[in-house]
Amino acid sequence: MSDYKLAFIGLGVMGYPMAGHLSNNGHRVCVYNRTSSKAEKWSNQYAGTFASSPAETVAGADFVFCCVGNDDDLRSVTIGEGGAFSNMKQGAVFVDHTTASATVAAELYELAKHQGFDFLDAPVSGGQAGAENGILTVMVGGDQSAFDKAKPMIDCFAQSVMLMGKSGSGQLTKMVNQICIAGLVQGLSEGLAFGVNAGLDCNQVFQVISKGAASSWQMINRNETMLKNEFEFGFAVDWMRKDLGLCMDEAKKNGSELPITKIVDGYYAEIQAKGGSRYDTSSLVTRLYRKDLAN
Repeated sequence: MSDYKLAFIGLGVMGYPMAGHLSNNGHRVCVYNRTSSKAEKWSNQYAGTFASSPAETVAGADFVFCCVGNDDDLRSVTIGEGGAFSNMKQGAVFVDHTTASATVAAELYELAKHQGFDFLDAPVSGGQAGAENGILTVMVGGDQSAFDKAKPMIDCFAQSVMLMGKSGSGQLTKMVNQICIAGLVQGLSEGLAFGVNAGLDCNQVFQVISKGAASSWQMINRNETMLKNEFEFGFAVDWMRKDLGLCMDEAKKNGSELPITKIVDGYYAEIQAKGGSRYDTSSLVTRLYRKDLAN
């Protein structure tokens, strides 16, 4: 059993298995989730405990991990009523895995410093499967000393962890990730639809082109489900639109142009309007050759 006490706030599709990996690696973990029944279920499945508020969860914790929905959720569990920041141990490290804005990351970093503990923004990539298999990619913003302390813990559920720079750099890197994915999924959707419309056997097509320059994670992991018109396997459209909104807001601040990202965001809005809010991001293909989602 580790000498460290850990806390984990937020047991969604990502947080639940991430906290589990920490427990399975011999760490003492106390968890919190807004729906307490999920925290109780986690504590029955893993060697850990649960608490009724973020503040109670982090009591005495050396490392606190967090994975919630957005900026508002993050502020609520950190500086809201009963929030974690009201009860953080001096010298502890708060590691936030939420995909949020660089603005809130910088805000919480400064508050943490003022109160005597560290804050790292550490969004992840790899989806639910990556979380369950402990092979996430984690991009981190913050101080080197805090990163060095936290990395052995993060390694419990990650295959790649890198400090990207000062506070907010992790979130900015995740934005680059989402911008790239948006364009990749649209290109894959167009190629697949073109192949189907041309009468090709697209299973064979992707067997060939996935070995060449056109290959991507999206192609390898989503082409079969896209061909089957199945969209229950990955990152939801609602969450992608939230992330792309963060990207476009940040682009206004730094003077970047995101023409393709804006177009793809609009396409995802169409998917939402047709009832596909919880479909995964590969559902872009439904605009091109599938029947209406509402049918």
